Amino acid sequence: MSPWRKWKRSRRTRKKANASEYWYDLFEDWELIESSFAMQYNIRLSQTEMDWKEFCVLLSGIMPKTPLGTVVGIRSEENNEVLKHYTREQHRIRNEWRSNHNPMDRLTEDQKIDKAREMQKILAQAFGGKEG
Repeated sequence: MSPWRKWKRSRRTRKKANASEYWYDLFEDWELIESSFAMQYNIRLSQTEMDWKEFCVLLSGIMPKTPLGTVVGIRSEENNEVLKHYTREQHRIRNEWRSNHNPMDRLTEDQKIDKAREMQKILAQAFGGKEG
């Protein structure tokens, strides 16, 4: 199975998927998401009103040759023959993600709630909704 297909599948089956199958994070990778939307769709997220459903649909269609797609491919690579030819920077990206891919594990329950509220505010502002 290709890393990109694995990435897409893990997003649809989040509750069932192993945490090691998550290859991007909305917070950490926001700049990659923004640049990928600009590159693939010619959409500037900071200058566009979009509902959450449309955003999710477009995000799920991000192609491998975008900034986010490239990084997802690096993070998810499992083929040892391919890994032998990775640059030092590609190994750094892959190893860094795999060792720190779930920072939520290190947060207390109160911190997780605060982060969720913070994200709700950001998304409400970005997509024109009301804060909850």
